[in-house]
Amino acid sequence: MSDALNYLLKVRPDAMGAYFKFLKKAGDHLDPRTRDLISVITKVAVKTEPGFRQYLTRALRNGATPQEVIDALLMAFPVLGLAKIVWATEILLDMDIPEFRPENLDAEPSWHRLGALEELPEGEISFLEAAGRHLFVSRTGDRIKVFDSRCPHQVTDIPHLALEGSKLTCPKHNWTFDAETGECTRIGNRPLREFEHKLEDGQLLAYW
Repeated sequence: MSDALNYLLKVRPDAMGAYFKFLKKAGDHLDPRTRDLISVITKVAVKTEPGFRQYLTRALRNGATPQEVIDALLMAFPVLGLAKIVWATEILLDMDIPEFRPENLDAEPSWHRLGALEELPEGEISFLEAAGRHLFVSRTGDRIKVFDSRCPHQVTDIPHLALEGSKLTCPKHNWTFDAETGECTRIGNRPLREFEHKLEDGQLLAYW
C-alpha cells in the first residue's frame, strides 16, 4: 500500500476503513484468481506499477496462468487502450518472469536437471541456474530443499550476492528469508516458492 493510503488510513480510519471493507466485500462471490485478475486490470487502468506488480504476483500465486493474465489485459482493451497494455507489458518484460517468456507460455511442467549431488556442498546454500531459472538449494545431511530465487512479494529475482550465510534478503523491499527453510523472517509474510525435487543416479532434479 502506498504512503498516501497509509496516511489516510491513519488520519481518517473510519472513512478509509469503510472503503476498504467495501472493496473486500464487493468480491465475495468471486474466486481469488478472478478477483486478482480484475485487480491487475484496475492497476493497469490507473498505471500504478507497484500495485500491478503486487496483484500480478498474487494472481499467479492463486492459480492464474500467464496466458490468462495476457488474455485479461487484451480483453480489457476497450477500457485500457493499447498504450496502457503496452505499459503493462513493458513491466512484465522488465520483471522477466520465466513463465511469461514466449518459449514457456504453453510449456507443461517437467523435471529439470540441476546438477550432481556431490557438487552441492553440505551445510551450505548453493545458487544454481537451470532452464533459465535461478535457484537456491539448501543441503543439510540428507535434507535437500530447492527454492525459487524470486521474492514472493513482487517476483523480484534475488541475486546470489544477497545471501549472507543462510539469510537471504530481497534488495527491493528488504523481505528477508531463511534460505534453509524458505520461511520469511522479516517484513513479509510469505515463504519462498519451493520446488519438488528428486535424485536420480546421483543427479538432483527439480519439477516446475
